[in-house]
Amino acid sequence: MKILALLLAAFLGLGAIAPAASVQTLVGTGQPGYSDTQVNNPYGMTIGPDGAMYFCDLGNQVIRRLDLKTKKMTLVAGTPGKRGYTGDGGKATDATLAAPHELLFDKAGNLYIAERDNNVIRKVNMKTGIITTVAGTGKAGFSGDGGPGAMAQLNQPHSIFLDRDGTMLICDILNHRIRRLHLDTGIIEAWAGTGETKPTPDGAPVVGSPVTGPRTFIVSPKGDLYLSLREGNAIERIDAKTKTYQRIAGTGELGFTGDGGPALKATFGGAAKGAAARLAGPKGLAYGPKDSLYIADTDSHAIRKVDLKTGVITTVLGTGEIGDGPETDPLKCKLNRPHGVLFANGVLYVSDSEAHRIRILKP
Repeated sequence: MKILALLLAAFLGLGAIAPAASVQTLVGTGQPGYSDTQVNNPYGMTIGPDGAMYFCDLGNQVIRRLDLKTKKMTLVAGTPGKRGYTGDGGKATDATLAAPHELLFDKAGNLYIAERDNNVIRKVNMKTGIITTVAGTGKAGFSGDGGPGAMAQLNQPHSIFLDRDGTMLICDILNHRIRRLHLDTGIIEAWAGTGETKPTPDGAPVVGSPVTGPRTFIVSPKGDLYLSLREGNAIERIDAKTKTYQRIAGTGELGFTGDGGPALKATFGGAAKGAAARLAGPKGLAYGPKDSLYIADTDSHAIRKVDLKTGVITTVLGTGEIGDGPETDPLKCKLNRPHGVLFANGVLYVSDSEAHRIRILKP
């Protein structure tokens, strides 16, 4: 009778049991390569205006487009297997790139690429296919604030992010700064960071405070920015109103601890008391439904989630040990240094970089 009652409840939609979370490979075989089924160290991902996935295939030194319906891949920028800094003013598919880390589309549909090892930000006009440099000279350094971005120097730019006002924020890692590029005028300026490698004080203003190793930015629907600090082993929130830093996860100490407890301190919102969580080289961030923040806890080989209402942190994918699978149970599936996370189409996409896969987590 109990079984019949459960079946009837499920049929009627009453007390239905939610499906278990699962993970599967979207593309990749576990071996590096360049084909419709292979990738080589995937990093940043984004969904384009056409609904396709665009991603940085770092090991192949290219940007690729994956049709999510047909699974067909096409080349967008770079020359497969060739590393360099050539091609400006010509077709993006004839150019060479060096360690493309992250990418984004602007409101006009142009594609921007952060190239870590070329120390530049490049733009692909998606109507003409022409590639140009919009920030950086190709030589590592720190210069040019207040002038044209293409004449300024960057030092290992990792992440780029389109702010609500249409400007681009650049995580300029080895300069320990965040730079702002005005896409309409081409002018670049300092936005955050002092160049010092010191801890970011909680509650400190963005202007004039140090920020060590800024890696990745995202924005919440309320306009707050979230920033991962790889060297700081922490996640910071930049309050949209006060423009101050508020740490929301990580003690600053390297580790993989704290699941089921507060991401930060002994109390956080409605979280239960307990020891704060430790992270290990966090990189990618994604804002999910119900005020959730997904973190690529790269050196923990795991994806973790912070409930921003309660402050509780949990692991949603990975075991904390390096590996490759098995699928489909997310908490039994080992990862290998995941770098990117992207919540779109109701699922979480994960670039499992050194497993040479892009996976899909269905929460």
